[in-house]
Amino acid sequence: MSPRRNRPKGSGSPGRSAEDDQPGRYGGWQSTESWRGEEWSVRHVAGASAAGKTYRCPGCDQLIPSAVPHVVAWPEHAGVDDRRHWHKACWNARDRRTSSVRRSRNAPRF
Repeated sequence: MSPRRNRPKGSGSPGRSAEDDQPGRYGGWQSTESWRGEEWSVRHVAGASAAGKTYRCPGCDQLIPSAVPHVVAWPEHAGVDDRRHWHKACWNARDRRTSSVRRSRNAPRF
């Protein structure tokens, strides 16, 4: 008995291109959204691809623990240095959040 093939037979068969695999590389999909008058690239990241890494969410200023699904967003015109990792709920509520500085209870109010 022969092993099952994992790839389609033949070189001319229609399949997924390398461009199709790029958004799925991090376990999610990529889209474009408008926010604050500019276009943003938004990529949903699966928790398995974020294992061993922690990020700080700009929406709530809390850590995104390792292996937690989240969203990566950056302005279309910017480079990779402007990517920010958000909790999914924080990204969805970004218009309802204020841009005030968040402090802990015992922090001085300068």
